[in-house]
Amino acid sequence: MKIAIIEDEQMHIDLLEDYLRQWSGKKEVAVEIREFPSAESFLFVWEDTNDFDILFVDIQMREMNGMEMARKIRERDEDIAIVFTTGISDYIEDGYEVEALHYLLKPISREKVGQCMDKVLQRSRKEQYIIVHGKEEVLKLPIRRITYIEAQGHGCVAETCSKDGETVRTEIMESISEIEEKLGADGFMRCHRSYLCRIGSIHQIGKAELTFDNGSRIPVSRRMYAKINQAFIKQFQRADDVYER
Repeated sequence: MKIAIIEDEQMHIDLLEDYLRQWSGKKEVAVEIREFPSAESFLFVWEDTNDFDILFVDIQMREMNGMEMARKIRERDEDIAIVFTTGISDYIEDGYEVEALHYLLKPISREKVGQCMDKVLQRSRKEQYIIVHGKEEVLKLPIRRITYIEAQGHGCVAETCSKDGETVRTEIMESISEIEEKLGADGFMRCHRSYLCRIGSIHQIGKAELTFDNGSRIPVSRRMYAKINQAFIKQFQRADDVYER
């Protein structure tokens, strides 16, 4: 699990890192912790990598404060866990705006840090991602929100559906074959030579096209129709079996 501590006081960094190491040993979960003395230094790294699981962010930092930094992060990533640390409680309402996981008042306690990490661990077991390259950035795509991947030139476009139902199309530098390999066979199939679809996102299968839950439509080839139809039926038979139990 990759953790960033964004804090401009070394004493608080050392305490928080100690609590995180203790949690890691107790839960037997490997952690990679990086320290950043400012919001600007973190954003410089994050904009190129975007591969952290949880951020512990001091709100009251010099120049750009933690809340401003969180707003910038939420413009691109709605899933990364953000935990604010601060000596005052004035910013709690602002924390809701950026969907903060928690708000820790200093001096922070080992128990509260552990609770935050437990939440992130539980969530990460439910959510899986693939890392892809956009034109100018590295992106983290939540697998269960992908509707389909479309080949375009040497790269492709991924369509995803956000938490609030907004459809997002993301240009990716990898080819559709490379993305297919990253996603693996479970839950994804080619429905056409230029399209890779997520079976769980399909709403309806027609003779010539697929319709997804968000209303998007893509072609399905005659050669692939039978296989897609069988996979679709199996997917929802499994869902019915789980529901009946």
